[in-house]
Parts: sequence; structure tokens; C-alpha cells
Amino acid sequence: MTKTTIAPIHFELPQQLSCPLPTEERGIARDEVRLLVSNQDGDNIEHQKFKALPDYLEEGDVLVVNNSATVPAALPILLESGQAARLHLSTQLDDIHWLAEIRTVHSNQSKRWRNGTTGQSFLLPGGGQATLIAPFYQNTQQLHLWKISLKLPLPWQEYLHQHGSPIKYQNLDQGYPLNYYQTFFSSVPGSAEMPSAARGFTPEMIEELLQKGIQIIPITLHTGVSSLETGEMPYPEKVMISPLNAARINLAKSRGKRIIAVGTTAVRAIETATNIQGLVTAFNGQSELYIQPGYKMKIIDGLLTGFHEPEASHLYMLQALASKKHLRKAYEAAIQEGYYWHEFGDLHLIIAQKIKSAI
Repeated sequence: MTKTTIAPIHFELPQQLSCPLPTEERGIARDEVRLLVSNQDGDNIEHQKFKALPDYLEEGDVLVVNNSATVPAALPILLESGQAARLHLSTQLDDIHWLAEIRTVHSNQSKRWRNGTTGQSFLLPGGGQATLIAPFYQNTQQLHLWKISLKLPLPWQEYLHQHGSPIKYQNLDQGYPLNYYQTFFSSVPGSAEMPSAARGFTPEMIEELLQKGIQIIPITLHTGVSSLETGEMPYPEKVMISPLNAARINLAKSRGKRIIAVGTTAVRAIETATNIQGLVTAFNGQSELYIQPGYKMKIIDGLLTGFHEPEASHLYMLQALASKKHLRKAYEAAIQEGYYWHEFGDLHLIIAQKIKSAI
């Protein structure tokens, strides 16, 4: 992969919009977050509550959802200097090897730590140990990840549930329980961070969607840490798509139904598994696909996603679905109307249709 030369989308994100509390702490239901709906083929923009989503979908439309469940992937460690830090597990490679990031802790903030050396070990809670094996990347265009080995007294899932906590970067006043970081679809443990585009779905909405004839098809992409900095490219993530669900997506596509990804993770997974004939295939492996402007979507027709920070790599992916002009207008509207960013924030539906007012 080479570094993109496409100019990013620049905008100023007001601090008060950047880090909302979870809906549970704001006293609202998950489906009461706001939904900005924009027509990727035009300039229309509408402002709704997320519970209005079914009104923008038609019988036979497919929602591709990520069923990966968030694991408590942050572990406290101490650096040799005595400074508090966190080991963020990112991607499991095998039974004992992971990709991981180390971040120093400063009040409610954390900062990437770059001073690790091969062979360096850190004590983990409960008698665990992490050892740095080698940097995963050798250039500054990639996230500063280490390949590590873990020596744990328990199976990794049990150990993390006893000693880990959900990863957080932003200036939240406190940590929150793991269930805040799960979605309705969470069933396959493995994500370092929540596939947050699906957080607004509730059992009531799922029933409404199914009664309307909307298809909901799960795939799995285990997300890694999301602390990419400006100019850094996405890294490999584990993807699993069953033969049955690949066939269901292909059948819907062949019948002219819209394939709408719930989250950028679903886009990456499905587009990774699509062959040159435009058919989704069964897949079990690592995705290294980097979707950026100029990429032609092979399967995905629409996207439900959160709002992404200025110059984030996910904004490049969005430009493969909608124009830069379109996204700039949508983001200007979101800022003007006070939409919230980040994992507990509001949502954006980009869809190819003439927008109609929700009933």
C-alpha cells in the first residue's frame, strides 16, 4: 500500500460535539440518537431520529451488519520509568500472539508510546506478562503496532473479562461497563473497539425492519485499535463471511436490491470478499483493503456510519461512495445542527435515492 495523495476533507470540529456521553448516561434510548440522511446522488439532507431509519428503507433492502463483539482489550501496565500506561490489544494472530499498541496515560487522555524495544516485557494484572517481539510496521505511514506474545494464567477471553477494560481515548470522565460497547448484533468476541455504527439498533427496531421485509445479514470483522493519526493507513483486520451469507447478498444484488453497510467495517469486509465478477465469496482471513477516493464499490450501495474526525482515513472510504462535495455539505450541516461525533454519537445514512420525508 502506498500513501494516498488525495487531499483530505478539512473542517473544524467543535469540542462540545466531539465526545458525547453514552445514551445511557444522557437518559435517552439508543435509537433516539440523531440521524442525518443524505442522498449521495444529490444535495438533499434531512434531520431525523435514528428510529426513523426503517422509513428510508424498502422491502428487500439488505443491511449488512458486523456481529463482532467488543472485548475489554485495555490492560494497565507500568513502564520502566514507573509511568502508568495501557497495553491495548488490537488483533489476535494466534493463541499467544497479538498486535498491540502501548499508550501512556495522562489524566483522562492517552498518548502513543514509541520507546519500546524488542524483548521488553511488562507485567500484567493477575500474573500475566506481555513481551514485545517486533514492530509490526517499519514506516511512519502505519500505526505504531507491536507484535507481542502474551503469557496468561487463564484463557484470553476469561482473563480479559477479569482484568481488562474497554479501550477509550477521548476525554470521558470515567470508564463505562462493557455492555455500553456492545451492539444488538454483538455475538462473536474479538473487536478491540466497538463497531459503533450499529449501536442505535434496538429489539423494537429490528422487529420493525423484519416486518417490513428488510434483510439483515451478519458478517464478522474484528476491529483493531482506532488510534490512527493523520496520514496513517488502515492495517489488516480479521474478516469472516459464511458461504450462506455471501449467497444471500449475491441473490439480493442480482434482484436489484440495495446493499447497505452498517459501518465502515461492513464495507471493508464485503468489498474484501467480492471477486472480480462482482460476487461476494465466503471469506476467512485478513483484510488489507484500503478504500479511498477512486475506488469503485463492487457491492455496497449505501452506508450507515458515525461521523468521522477531520482527515480520518474513514473519510477517504466515504469519498468512494459519495463525492467530496457531498460529504463536505453533509458535515457542515452536521456541525451546524449540533450532531455528536465518536462511538456514542449520532449517525449518518448515505443512500442512493430521492430522499423522502419519514412518516
